[in-house]
Amino acid sequence: MLTINKLLPQGQGLARVLLQRAATVELDWDVRQKSRFAATDSQGRELAIFLPRGQAVRGGDVLVAEDGSMVRVIAAPQKVLKITACAEHGTAFDLMRAAYHLGNRHVPIELQPDHLKIEPDHVLADMLRSMHMTVVEADLPFEPEGGAYGGHVTNDGHSHHHHSHTHDHGHGHDHGHAQHQHAHDEGCCGHGHHHAHLHEHEHGHCCDHSHGKGCGG
Repeated sequence: MLTINKLLPQGQGLARVLLQRAATVELDWDVRQKSRFAATDSQGRELAIFLPRGQAVRGGDVLVAEDGSMVRVIAAPQKVLKITACAEHGTAFDLMRAAYHLGNRHVPIELQPDHLKIEPDHVLADMLRSMHMTVVEADLPFEPEGGAYGGHVTNDGHSHHHHSHTHDHGHGHDHGHAQHQHAHDEGCCGHGHHHAHLHEHEHGHCCDHSHGKGCGG
C-alpha cells in the first residue's frame, strides 16, 4: 500500500509529460472532501491518503506518495442537479439569486458562468423550480466552492485562487455591496425595476414578488 501525505494543487511545478505519465485515481466529491481516505489507482495500487485536516482534493491535483510516485486525481462523475436560468425569459440575475438562496442554506454549490450544480435534493429542486429555474439531474464531476478564506480549495486552480487573498477580496466585497445597495434602491423607487416587469410579464411577476418582499422588509 502506498502512503500519501503530500498534494500538489493542480500539479503545480510539474512538467506536462510527468502529468501524462502519472497514474490516475477517480474520486467523487464525497471522498475528495475528506483529508483521510483509501483508494485504488489506475495501476491497481492501494492508496492510503493522509492529508492535513480540512484540505479537500480537487480534480487535477497530484498526490505524491512517500516513495516519490505520483497519482493524478480525476473528479469522478456523480449524481448532481444542474441549474440554469429559464431559456425563454431567464437572465444572469436569476442564476445569481438562486445561488444566493442556496448559499443561505449552506448548500455546497459549484458556480459556473451559465449554471450551478448541487447534490441531489428534491426539496431544493422544488424551490428552484418555483423560482422559474430549470433543474435537471445529470452525471457530472462536482467541484463546489470552498470557504472564502481557504487557500487551495478552488474549482479550476487558477481564477478562483484570488479568493485566498482575503484582504483584497474583503475590500472588493464591500465595494460590490455598495453597488448592490444602489441598484436595489433604484429598483425600490420604481425606476429600474419597472423595466424588468414590463420586459416579461411572467418573469417580472416572479422578480416583483421577490424584490417587493425584500424592499418591504
